[in-house]
Amino acid sequence: MSDQIKIKAFGMIADKMGQEEIRMLNPGSTDLLLHKLYQDFPQLESMKFGLAINKKLCSEPTSIPHEAELALLPPFSGG
Repeated sequence: MSDQIKIKAFGMIADKMGQEEIRMLNPGSTDLLLHKLYQDFPQLESMKFGLAINKKLCSEPTSIPHEAELALLPPFSGG
């Protein structure tokens, strides 16, 4: 059985990707995931966004657990 991850995109990120959810084989780390996303969706490279793994924000390169759910989060505006 393959190790697939689910990636959910929100807001302008989903708009740029043209979809709100994709599935792909687990690349193993967030660095490799971003590389793959930039290959598949080059318009994401110029965007800033947060990355969450299983509902926990990660700010540095992290390994992706088996069958994880990831979220691509647009920048939060606060006030």
